[in-house]
Amino acid sequence: MSTVLMFVNGQAMSGGSLNDALSEAELVGPAATAARYRFYSVRDEFPGLYPVESDGHTVRGELYRVSYRVLRDRLLPREPEELELSVIELDDGSGCLSMQLRDRYVSARGVTDISRIGDWRVYTGSPT
Repeated sequence: MSTVLMFVNGQAMSGGSLNDALSEAELVGPAATAARYRFYSVRDEFPGLYPVESDGHTVRGELYRVSYRVLRDRLLPREPEELELSVIELDDGSGCLSMQLRDRYVSARGVTDISRIGDWRVYTGSPT
């Protein structure tokens, strides 16, 4: 079965409300993006990465080895419309898939820049 690496940084992380979508995926471990992203909270419901040319930050999350079936049938259908699937760069220079904030939502009402925090769990005060 073919798999891809998927970086998650919000509710799909261990203990999050979407993590059950990854129950058939393999947790590779903690990971971080390259310092090429801004990080946003969307209505304090979920985070969104956004690539930038300058003033980027590292964002912490988890890396999973995911089958295309799990990605297609279990995870992507549950992602909010403000996010889209993209390829990102990790702090070691490698690439992987991740959800990214769509351009049109970056300046939308209820979207707050939390780049300096760089960690959804820290931002939300979640213990896991």
